[in-house]
Amino acid sequence: MAGNRLPPSTTGLRIFLAVARLGSTAKASVAVNLTQSAVSKQIQALEEHLGTTLFERTPQGLKLTEAGSIYNPYAEAAIEQMERGARRLSERAAQGRPIRLHMIAIAGERWLMERFPVFAQAHPEIDVQFTNFVSEEETEEPDIDIGHQSGPLPGRESHYLFGRQVALVAAPSLIERMGGFQRAADIQKMTLLQHFQMPTFWAEFTETHGLRGAVPAHTVRYGYYSAMAGLGVALAPRCYVAEELASGALINPLGLGFESATGCWLTFSPNTEHRPGFEALVAWLREEAAIFEAATLAKAANDVAAVAVSAAPAVRQGRRGRAS
Repeated sequence: MAGNRLPPSTTGLRIFLAVARLGSTAKASVAVNLTQSAVSKQIQALEEHLGTTLFERTPQGLKLTEAGSIYNPYAEAAIEQMERGARRLSERAAQGRPIRLHMIAIAGERWLMERFPVFAQAHPEIDVQFTNFVSEEETEEPDIDIGHQSGPLPGRESHYLFGRQVALVAAPSLIERMGGFQRAADIQKMTLLQHFQMPTFWAEFTETHGLRGAVPAHTVRYGYYSAMAGLGVALAPRCYVAEELASGALINPLGLGFESATGCWLTFSPNTEHRPGFEALVAWLREEAAIFEAATLAKAANDVAAVAVSAAPAVRQGRRGRAS
């Protein structure tokens, strides 16, 4: 009796379902990537296992017998349950591996880390591990990269986050000590603080303000904005220094700045199998970045308007002076 034997192989069940669906061992052999002879042998073995005939030949091809029609939904259910079980095991294994997020330190310091607890609280099941450095000995690639670059990377799905709006900033005490800031060319007499991952800002600033070929009096390279106040002038993405500009710890002399060709981007490989929670994390990162960028643009517009208003009396005074 079939009930006393081991259950049929999944290969036999898949072949049975393919023949039932297609009505031909030849067509089924293509669908399951086996020879027609192997398909016929599997059907014969299944019929012997069950002790009944599953197909009958008709002018239109192979057709399920009454026994085959009874067996068909059970075979479908068995395959479906086994596939569901395999998926659950795969998900369980994947849940044990965190999502690795690699990012430049400044993005974590000035944007992500203070916001991330909200995501962690909403998604306690998603394990995210952060790193801002991957050594040559690392064997596991990060799942997501957040870095400063000029555009989409070849072979990577890329999403712009923020950081193209760049401002000239300095501590008020420094500007006063240096005798004020009257025009863009005054930057040449200052010490320039240059973030080591954003080396193009000086060239972009001088090009924007007609100072091509100009060089700063001195350059100091750094990695954290929190360490720069009072040391020199910096060309910084507005989003990273918004709090200092709002508090007055830093000022933006004459509203000078530019729109950079580079910015902060999120990238990942589109060809890898993403871990559970990956899509939710990427969507949240992009949404938070859009809010961050919008706030920066609104603040920049207000600052430009304020500079224009403060400059107006001086312009009117100059005109009166020339008239007299």
